[in-house]
Amino acid sequence: MKLSARNQLAGKVEKVQEGAVNGIVTLACEGLTVTGTISMSAIKELDLKPGREAVAIIKATEVMIGLGEMKLSARNQFKGTVLSIAEGAVNDIVTMEVAGGHRISATISGNAVKELDLKPGREAVAVIKATSVMFGAE
Repeated sequence: MKLSARNQLAGKVEKVQEGAVNGIVTLACEGLTVTGTISMSAIKELDLKPGREAVAIIKATEVMIGLGEMKLSARNQFKGTVLSIAEGAVNDIVTMEVAGGHRISATISGNAVKELDLKPGREAVAVIKATSVMFGAE
């Protein structure tokens, strides 16, 4: 299946923490760990359990970019380097390389790109809330 979401990270389920309504899925993706909060019914339908192959799916509009050390509640904070910036009329697409050679794209305002002085080669942090992560499995 092809998806329009720019960020698709394949890996294996490392851990599932079950709750009454939602669960937390931890996916190990070669050098990167992605955490997502999804419904228990989705966990069961996808048969997500340790060792199962799955894909973390994150829309670029759900990715924030920050600089330096940050104390945030967001579970997914990936340090990396800006590879490219595609400029748009209002929003730009910032693509970063993070651990394991993975690429993460973020759609953020052109003003934010300027304020953060983002440019290729600049170190930054991609920030993604666990509730913004979806999972897929064959």
